[in-house]
Order: sequence, then C-alpha cells, then structure tokens
Amino acid sequence: MKKLLLTLIAMASVAASASGPKYKKPEIEVPANWQAEAPFRAASPQDTLPKGKWWMMFGNAELNGYEDRALVANQTLAAAVARLNEARAAARITQAGLYPELDANPSIARQRVSGNRPNLTAPLTGQAITQTVSTIPFTLSYEVDLFGAVRNNVRSAEAQLQANAAALENVRLILTSELAADYFQLRSLDSEIADVIEVIGFEQKGLDLVNSRHEGGIASGLDVAQQQTVLDSAQTQLELLRQQRAQFQHALAVLQGIPAPNFTVPTHILDTAVPNIPVGLPSQLLERRPDIAEAERRVASSNAQIGVARAAFFPNIVLGLAGGVQSTSVASLLTGPSALWSIGASALEPIFAGGRIRARYQQSKATYDESVAGYRESALEGFQQVEDALSSLHALNAALQSQERAVADARRTLDLANIRYTGGLVSYLDVITAQEQVLTNQRLATQLQGQQVITSVLLVKALGGGWDASSLATVQEKTSFGTAFKQ
Repeated sequence: MKKLLLTLIAMASVAASASGPKYKKPEIEVPANWQAEAPFRAASPQDTLPKGKWWMMFGNAELNGYEDRALVANQTLAAAVARLNEARAAARITQAGLYPELDANPSIARQRVSGNRPNLTAPLTGQAITQTVSTIPFTLSYEVDLFGAVRNNVRSAEAQLQANAAALENVRLILTSELAADYFQLRSLDSEIADVIEVIGFEQKGLDLVNSRHEGGIASGLDVAQQQTVLDSAQTQLELLRQQRAQFQHALAVLQGIPAPNFTVPTHILDTAVPNIPVGLPSQLLERRPDIAEAERRVASSNAQIGVARAAFFPNIVLGLAGGVQSTSVASLLTGPSALWSIGASALEPIFAGGRIRARYQQSKATYDESVAGYRESALEGFQQVEDALSSLHALNAALQSQERAVADARRTLDLANIRYTGGLVSYLDVITAQEQVLTNQRLATQLQGQQVITSVLLVKALGGGWDASSLATVQEKTSFGTAFKQ
C-alpha cells in the first residue's frame, strides 16, 4: 500500500511538470503616442469609436443601407461565419476527450457449430450444434489525462475558436471599410464628372464664340481648331471617368451579394465631411484590432500544443470496462447467468520511435515561435497603418486648403484671358491654357476632397472599427455532461 501511494505521488509530480508551459501573452514594444498632429488626434484617450455600425458617423443614409445589406448577403462574410462554426464544432470534438466513451454493439446471429470441432476439455458427441446467439455488449473506455494531452488539446481548440471569432470580425471590418471606401470613391468620381461637365459647358461656349469671331473674320481657323481640340479632350476625360464609376458600382454590387447588372447607384456629388475620429493611445490598438487579437489567440493555441507534444513522452493510460449479456435464448437473455463483464487498464509507453516524438515536440516549439513573430508583426503593421492614415489626413487637409486657393486663382486667370483675348491683346492659346488649368485644378481639388473621406475610412479600419478584444472572452464552447454523450 505504501509503495502504491509513493507511485501515485511520483506520477502526480511528473504529470504536473508535463502539463505544458503556462501561457503568457508575448510582450510587444508599444509607442507612447502617435506622431500625427492635430486636428486628427483625439482630445481624450478614453474616447472610442462607435461600437458595431461605425460607418454611421459619416451620416450618410445611402451608405448605411448598403452596409446593412452587405452584412446579410456578402458571400465572403458567409464563408467566415462557416469557418467559425467549423471551429466551434472542432472544439466540441476535442472536448469530448475529457469524458468517458460508452459504446453498445448488440447483435443476433444464427450459427451452426461443427460436430467435428476440436475439444480439449471433454469428449466430443460427434453431433453438430445449431443455435441462435443474442448478445448485448457494452464497452466503457476512459483515457486518464494524467499528463495533460487532452486538456492542452482542449485549450488549443478553444484558442483556435476564439481566433476564428476574431477572424470573422476582421472579415466584417474589411468588408464594411472596403464598401465605404468604394462608395466614397464613386461619389468622388461623381463630383469629378460634374466638374468636367461644367468645364465642357464653358468650352462649348468658347467654341461658339471663336466660331462667331471666325465667321466675322476676327479669329483664325487655328483658334477654332485649338478650341475644338480642348473640347474633344474634355469629352474623352468624361467618358473615362464614367467608365471608372461603372467599375466601382459593380464592386459595390458584389460586396452586397447582388449581380452587377441588377444594381445601380444614382448620381450624386460627394457631400460628406470628414468626421471627428477618436484615436486614443497606441497601447489601446492591441485590444481594438481583430487581426492582432486573432494572431494572439493563435499564439495561445500554439503554446497549448507544446503541452500536447510534451505529453507524448509519457504513458498513455486507458481504463476499460466491458459488460453485457449473452444467451442462446431471448427469454433468458436478461437473467443473471447471461451476464458477462471484464475490467482492466492499459498503459502505452513509447520506448523507441526513431526520434519522432522529440521531433514533434521541437516542431511545436518552432510553431509557437513563428506565431509569436506573426503576432508582433501584426502589431507593427497596425501601428504603421494608423500612423499612415493620420499623417495622410494631416497632409490632405493642408493640400486641399492650398488647392482651393489654386482653383480660385485659375478661374480668375481664365476670366482675364477671355477679356484680353476679346480685346485682341493675346492669342487664343492663352485662353486655352487657362481653361486647361481650371479643369486640372478643379479635378485635383475634388480628388483631394474624396481622398480625405476615403482616408478617414482607412483610419477607422486601422483602429479596428470600434471592436474590442474583450468580447472574445464570451466565445467559449463549454461541454456539459449532457451534451458530451451525444453523438
């Protein structure tokens, strides 16, 4: 008895050391503050993005409708939901290893036993025997998780489940931000198209004026040809812009799960202002970004797999119980003499495996190191994307202000060129040059305005869209004894 107790204590001590390394979230070097300047820095680090439907901060009802439809019908998102359900089922399968397995295999057979069969215990009668044998056997087996292989597999599966939940949130964030960016790009093209149409109207009036002066003998045919060239060039630019708009319209259709021929977006110029986006501190980004949270959960899963690989160095202990009833008569099947049973235990101890077990253990540690590097790389990319968006917004704000002044200057130049040409002080080439400057500067101003709004969408995406990693704590698949025995 004393030896047995000492053996159990020794096995428990070995099991404690073999249960696997305790998980600790890898450390990451986090900047204290962002480099970007106001006005795109949040005034308070405690401010957060709106939870869930972050795009509503832009105040665009049409965009809101598109986003809601995409969340229901987008096929990439549907695939991500299916992957999450797959991971949930896999976690259930793994957790089933924590409980005993009970099997039943009832059978009934009509058989004939040879009269010339060998018999070492009694003389043969020389007669064959025909009989019906009914058997209802039950087997109960349980793997004793003394060294933590099953428990670590469960931990790994639960971490993978949470990683897939974060991956789903990342797909949702990518989908909604891509849709918003495409929508604002389309509206920016609408504004550019409106600019070109306005300039085409001016250039058509200019052509009418030059034609009138040519017919009166004041302007030359060269002036007419030059103005016609400028007008035709503007018409070409208009068609190219319409072609780009059509492509973004088709992209919006696919994101919403709609066939491209069945979807149209009414024309409307961009009239959305850049919202005040709370940025917070860099340290908060690690909890806001679903892709970073996904990478961290995969680190936790890899850490648990080290424990699984380590447990392979120790015996695999299985307890078994078999029992049931067997009889040649159904009437006596449930009587005492028909009972049969056996009970036992087995332990499989690896002795020689050609280095396979140690190699798998080393492989699990290398996989863990790889996942840690991936986690840290995700964080670095997150910091970069936020800084890129903040610096871009700051530069675009300054550029748009100076470009609006350039548009006003170009329009004054065109007015002066028309007056001087009408007075015969300059050639019509000066007017054409001024017209081209107006169109170029106006289109650039429109593009900068669109890029401001699109970059604000990218900033929201870089900040995680209001998501919080604490929500992963609720993503667990706890198996009860009731569900554990369901097949």
